Amino acid sequence: MRVLGINAIFHDPAAALVVDGRVVAAAEEERFSRRKHGKRPVPFSAWELPELAAAWCLETAGLQPGDLDAVAYSFDPNLTRDAADLGLADPWDHLRVDYARRAPQFLAAALPGLDPEQVRFVPHHVAHAASAGLAVPEDSAVLVLDGRGEVASHLSGVYRDGALTVLAGQGLPHSLGLLYEDLTRHLGFLHSSDEYKVMALASFGTPRFLPLLRELVHANDDGGFTVERIDWSALAKARSAEGEMTDAHADLAASVQVRLEEVMLDLARWTYDAAGGPKTLTMAGGTALNCVANARIAAEGPYERVWVQPAAGDSGTALGAALSVSREAGPVVPFTGADLGRGWSDEELEAELKRAALPYTRPDSIAAEAARVLADNGIVAWYQGRSEYGPRALGHRSLLAHPGDPDTQTRMNNVKGREQFRPIAPMVRAERFADIFDGVYPSPYMLFVHRVKPEWRDRIPAVVHVDGTARVQTVHTDTEPLVAEMLAEFERRTGLPVVVNTSLNTAGRPMVDTPREAMELFGSAPVDLLALGPFAVHRAAAFGGGR
Repeated sequence: MRVLGINAIFHDPAAALVVDGRVVAAAEEERFSRRKHGKRPVPFSAWELPELAAAWCLETAGLQPGDLDAVAYSFDPNLTRDAADLGLADPWDHLRVDYARRAPQFLAAALPGLDPEQVRFVPHHVAHAASAGLAVPEDSAVLVLDGRGEVASHLSGVYRDGALTVLAGQGLPHSLGLLYEDLTRHLGFLHSSDEYKVMALASFGTPRFLPLLRELVHANDDGGFTVERIDWSALAKARSAEGEMTDAHADLAASVQVRLEEVMLDLARWTYDAAGGPKTLTMAGGTALNCVANARIAAEGPYERVWVQPAAGDSGTALGAALSVSREAGPVVPFTGADLGRGWSDEELEAELKRAALPYTRPDSIAAEAARVLADNGIVAWYQGRSEYGPRALGHRSLLAHPGDPDTQTRMNNVKGREQFRPIAPMVRAERFADIFDGVYPSPYMLFVHRVKPEWRDRIPAVVHVDGTARVQTVHTDTEPLVAEMLAEFERRTGLPVVVNTSLNTAGRPMVDTPREAMELFGSAPVDLLALGPFAVHRAAAFGGGR
């Protein structure tokens, strides 16, 4: 069965292709359009489809639109109600619903040859749940939390033998995701985009508003929760995008972050009891990208294993919708890695280098060459294999640096044009993880935070956040042999088993996806080595200077 999944209704439009239960391809539209998050989450944009991502998915599999058995659209307009009935203030929300109803016709126009009757509506939170619960081989509880779906903002359920039983759901306007979005906006950041900045800022504050928030935001006995209206300005003055960041802003971020963690932990415990005590919890929805909350659930919750979908935000509903429909025809293959996007052969990469007239070499080992530059405190643009699905750079489209230099965080944030309070993350070979970090293991998708052991904090200061934590990616030789080789060589040269890993992009832009984009970033930022597949381009050779 050939199923194309589509996410288009809110933000992060994406497409995913599942053939006979196996994920063949998945990618966000932003990687093609070069527009961050694909579009803004307003009703007027709901008609926009991930046309480029969908066409690429089909091309990858050698399929035409008419070859598809189904197109799974991750929103069901038949479940919606008037925005006023939901307690939402947007008078234009009806446009979103109307566009969703017309999605079969829009898709048929975008993919000539597609029969509109092939389009299936999958409820938004069911798609989120499937992206997580159908991604692991065992039965699991599933917890979905985001801003909103059709009429709700949450789903608790359990997967048994590939079938979902919904245990609870929270109706709008109560929403933990919208709560965090509102705070993001109040703090001068871009909502539905910059929530991770609030999470980083929270570590600099004191949760002194927590008593009030505990009164206004709390879990309920039925598996849902209550979020009352909060007068943010009474707690901290609204900040403009360029305004001063005060202690009050950090304290407010810290307070909301802690309360989010507490309520999510309550919901995870309720789900465990209602589901009959499963060993595994799977999570999805944009709120599941909050790695601090995820780590707390893993540490204090009742589950033996917590697995978070790496494309936990709305882009992941394209995959979840496709998996949900595919499961009706038979078993689906568990998730094996996030490298589901575009890739290029060595021959294609070399042709791009020649076209750009860049001097390059093909060293015996690109991993060893990168490690040598990193050991000399250089910055490496690492471009290998297929691009990642989701917001995390996981060793395919990464900027790498030396963790032992205390100035590395400042340098990397300057290269990327980011706020200086933003942390940078480490990658470590799986077999060395326990020597340096405490916390969730394995962590291949960088979706938990970990305590850095005291004896290592001064040795790898660049990746230690102000609260003594780091968001770690564990690198496993069987799935990421080239990255593991680079880490091993870097440790041989420096004695440090950790390398800084952040996404290969600059602020406000999607991650680099094509070879040309990688070369453009290399040419416009102080990067010392471009490791493009097996090829090495040194800044000194290309432009003079550098390492």
